Amino acid sequence: MNDKPSGKQVAVLRLEAELDSIARVRGVVEGDPAAEQARRNLREWQAARLARTHADLVASAKFGAAATFFLADLYGPQDIGHREAAVRRVLPVMKTTLPAPALDTIADAIELDALSESLDMAMVAHLGKNSGAIDAAAYGAAYRCVGRQDDRKRQIAMIEHLGSSLEQLTHARFVGVALSAMRKPARLAGLGDLQAFLERGYDAFRRMGGAREFVETVTAREAAISAALFAGDDRPLLADGASAQGCALGG
Repeated sequence: MNDKPSGKQVAVLRLEAELDSIARVRGVVEGDPAAEQARRNLREWQAARLARTHADLVASAKFGAAATFFLADLYGPQDIGHREAAVRRVLPVMKTTLPAPALDTIADAIELDALSESLDMAMVAHLGKNSGAIDAAAYGAAYRCVGRQDDRKRQIAMIEHLGSSLEQLTHARFVGVALSAMRKPARLAGLGDLQAFLERGYDAFRRMGGAREFVETVTAREAAISAALFAGDDRPLLADGASAQGCALGG
């Protein structure tokens, strides 16, 4: 008798573990209005910075949908706690409907959320009273005070991995059909936003054709900005992607 768990069972266990992880991180600020507001302020500032850095990607006919998905859905200012709660509620349906690669990709996104949330909470603690009026200098100073350079590198590596996972998902058999099959039960369960999130990511990367250039451009820019900040240079926070890197992305 073979008791070894299947690929889908392993993916479900990992997804459940990542949901527990981000719940622990989110628990630090839940019920604290001041901390919640400071976190929103930080994420709004970061979202604006990301939009500025990657403006050429957003404007690109080829990469625009994927860039918007990354900037708005994966690292926007919205309360990610609601999305993780939605995943937990719809998990029984996902277990029976989605294949293992799709479950793994969702787990990747939640793992990235948990790490980003942890780093954000540390940033908020260092920003203190400046969280309501963040500028490049205040952000750069807090970034260096938090440190955690290995975690920053891991965050960028996870973005790269998630991009690759999303691309691979578009080539997996039956994923599009499975997402369509989930649409009605998700809507009936009040989880239309989660379903739309999954479909936007799948559609954006499917339409792009190949994700390598897009993912490498995003991660190279973010790695360069992180290195500059740790070196004491806050200027890349104010520059767009083309001027910061010396070239614009084609397409």
